[in-house]
Amino acid sequence: MSWLGKLTQGLAKSTKRLADNITGLATGTLPLDEARLDEIEEALIAADLGPAVAARIRDRLADQKFAKGIDEAGIRMVVAEEVEKVLTPVALPLEIRHKPQVVLVVGVNGSGKTTTIAKLARLFKADGHKVMLAAGDTFRAAAIAQLTIWAERVGVPIVAGEQGGDAAGLAYEAVKRAQAEGIDVLIIDTAGRLQNKAGLMDELAKLKRVIAKLDPTAPHDVLLVLDASTGQNALSQIEVFRSVAGVTGLVMTKLDGSARGGMLVAAAETSRLPIHAIGVGEGMDDLQPFTPADFAAALVGRD
Repeated sequence: MSWLGKLTQGLAKSTKRLADNITGLATGTLPLDEARLDEIEEALIAADLGPAVAARIRDRLADQKFAKGIDEAGIRMVVAEEVEKVLTPVALPLEIRHKPQVVLVVGVNGSGKTTTIAKLARLFKADGHKVMLAAGDTFRAAAIAQLTIWAERVGVPIVAGEQGGDAAGLAYEAVKRAQAEGIDVLIIDTAGRLQNKAGLMDELAKLKRVIAKLDPTAPHDVLLVLDASTGQNALSQIEVFRSVAGVTGLVMTKLDGSARGGMLVAAAETSRLPIHAIGVGEGMDDLQPFTPADFAAALVGRD
């Protein structure tokens, strides 16, 4: 199946939710009155597109162009156009600008962080880059073991230590090795616990300080992995990790796991952070850079 096919299939639940929300709200040949516009706006907010995007779509539909009414296909067309407008400025691929490019990956446990690292490594490797992983989530033994298995599957080297080890020390060793071995991209996993924000902030600050001793420009990217199924909670995670970790870009996973795909639009609108890739499945090929036009069309169910 093509990536567009996977995207359309993966967003099917979100598409149905949006379609169900706007069903019956089209007016046919009757003008859209204020009450009906309010209903459409509320339906779009309920589909997780976010208040700002919903308000802009309402304003578009209130335009005189639609004074003679609109059908559901017309509503979907306007939604797709506005969604694409929001996503286009932030749809940016992750580019290699340094050698080694040091990429810190952050996110709460369960967001798909470890498998996302493996999938990113596979994408970089497919582009001909030499990739190395570092198991910097030393808080959980399972995270170290899982990332080690993924590194073997992808066929890339990994720097890993014991559970409870010093994450900053491990990151330092990883950067040192990456420099010595001519690695193009070093992807470092980090702890994902948010229960103690101060502790997490201290750990990440230390990790950054230690890395900077070897390369003052590193880390070059701090990626936040978000689980789309968490809905509005994803927006609060962006706020927390932005302040704690200095997030520079987003990767959204599990868009196929729920009907909350509209959350990507709300995240783009509120944070304005680059969205580097999206995931719609468990397979190694199910994480890709995304095209706003394709995403918008798939979300609203347009061909």
